[in-house]
Amino acid sequence: MMNLSTTSEYQCRVNLNLYSSPACHGLATQAATTRHLRIESLTPTEQAIPVRLCEDDYPGWLKLEDVEHLELTTDVYRAVKVDRTAIADRIPQTIAFARSAMQVSNRYLWGGTVAPDYDCSGLMQAAFQSQGIWLPRDSYQQEAFVQQISIEELLPGDLIFFGTPAKTDHVALHLGDLHYIHSSGIQMGRNGIGIDILADGTGDPVSSGYYAKLRCCGRVMSSYGGSGDL
Repeated sequence: MMNLSTTSEYQCRVNLNLYSSPACHGLATQAATTRHLRIESLTPTEQAIPVRLCEDDYPGWLKLEDVEHLELTTDVYRAVKVDRTAIADRIPQTIAFARSAMQVSNRYLWGGTVAPDYDCSGLMQAAFQSQGIWLPRDSYQQEAFVQQISIEELLPGDLIFFGTPAKTDHVALHLGDLHYIHSSGIQMGRNGIGIDILADGTGDPVSSGYYAKLRCCGRVMSSYGGSGDL
């Protein structure tokens, strides 16, 4: 294994999987090529080493065999401020990314943030990141990060959150006229990216199922810049 340091920053040379435990059984998230990460500890398990992605502060376990795909970088990641005016200008391209992702054969992948297979918040993060706008990784974190708005205020590019009264567990991107695009799991009637409507009584079980779980809506006002944003 290459010499590692907890004080250095590394860049991914290929797409990498990060796992939710040192046993590497469940995918936590993915790190696309060129993403930056830090090593959290120099005491790995037999299978993995703990790391944290720089752009969204997300932790995970990297398989020891994948350490060879990291390279030391002196180009330290620094968050770039993006204000609401700039974000609004980039919304059409953000939506275009999500629509384009839907056109490719895909499936819902828990932890997926790299094409073609995404989870719900992974698709949101990838779509906004394609335009230089970072969101936190998980749907509940995204809900806490955005400015909450009413359904009546929804604009294209706003986020719609679903879940239980206790916590959000799903997020979608509003397209306009209450239609939204999202990556949905098979338990809700679809396995992958699709477009649904925020309404009940449509006869569509997917739309009706999510409408029953509606929590709130939110607007992205800035690009995520670190743990202090939440």
